[in-house]
Amino acid sequence: MNNLLIERIIENALIEDMPFGDITTDSIFTGDETSEAVFMAKEEGVIAGLFVAEMVFKKIDGGICFEKISSEGEIVTAGTIIAKVSGKSASLLKGERVALNLLQRMCGIATKTRGFAEKLESSGAVIADTRKTTPGLRILEKYAVRTGGGTNHRFSLSDAVMIKDNHIKAAGGIKSAVEKVRKGIPHTTTIEVETSNLSEVSEAVEAGADIIMLDNMDRETIIKAVAIIGKKASVEVSGNVTENNILDKAIEGIDIISSGALTHSVKAMDISMKFI
Repeated sequence: MNNLLIERIIENALIEDMPFGDITTDSIFTGDETSEAVFMAKEEGVIAGLFVAEMVFKKIDGGICFEKISSEGEIVTAGTIIAKVSGKSASLLKGERVALNLLQRMCGIATKTRGFAEKLESSGAVIADTRKTTPGLRILEKYAVRTGGGTNHRFSLSDAVMIKDNHIKAAGGIKSAVEKVRKGIPHTTTIEVETSNLSEVSEAVEAGADIIMLDNMDRETIIKAVAIIGKKASVEVSGNVTENNILDKAIEGIDIISSGALTHSVKAMDISMKFI
């Protein structure tokens, strides 16, 4: 985790939430009043991002005391007190919504990921995220995936080569795309090729791809593709992966199953902050 990136996210969120101050809070409190509040889980879920919530309050007021009661990755039930915060009342009120927005989303992603990971426990495959993340929140969302028991795909377009369908179309084929890429990247960088049929799988193997993605293939086609690949490349399955169908895709020989659902359509975990 890069705290500089996280601080930028928090600063932007706070500016968005109170660009010219908090007229309600600033009208009620003089600044000397103090309060204590608790963060309570209102449903079962996996905790991720308490340190981010703490950073929100510290950005507003360095004198805020934030006590983490639950641990990252811990499964909690409804009614669990996961953290306590105390300090100036005005500071607590100004940080409340931003802290909750980030924490609830991260916990929701971790909870969703845990469900996928548990399905794959005996399969030999791992669940990975994608780049289908909320703009500006990628570092937090990918952290939440790892906290929930998943793994991260590439963080950005700069991290690793992934030759997708449009690259292939524009380059004139998989072989051509791989050859051009290999000339321009360091020897330490892997090349992944997205395939949609068995002919493309064979071409990716011949081109020497390090990772071959089987995109939107049914179970029968996946089995045939794995046989073609053998041990010549790592194998990733992707495309409309859900908790209901993930085991159909987790056949022997699959290394990674990736799903955008971990981040692009997740439900935020219900958490409240209440003054006591």
